[in-house]
Amino acid sequence: MLIKKGDTVLVITGDSKGKTGTVLKVLKKTNRVVVEGVNIVSRHTRPSNSHPDGGIIKKEAPIHISNVKYVETKTNVPTRLGKKIVDGKKVRYAKKSGNVLDK
Repeated sequence: MLIKKGDTVLVITGDSKGKTGTVLKVLKKTNRVVVEGVNIVSRHTRPSNSHPDGGIIKKEAPIHISNVKYVETKTNVPTRLGKKIVDGKKVRYAKKSGNVLDK
């Protein structure tokens, strides 16, 4: 998985198509990511200690990693990612511009 927590991504398919957000969590086992402000679902909760009133809580649900595309911060353009070795270290790079992302 080349997308990491904190990356800015664009949703390319589904109900949230066209929305951008930062990755909050990466779920490696299921190949899914949780993106801020994308794929909002309603959770009906009973009153508890953490939510004394209960009610409906809106939260982000995970979406498959194939449905998002990395957005390069410098050019603000969606691009694919690749891996290459620079100075004996494996780094991510943007395929469109060739810029190295990891320092």
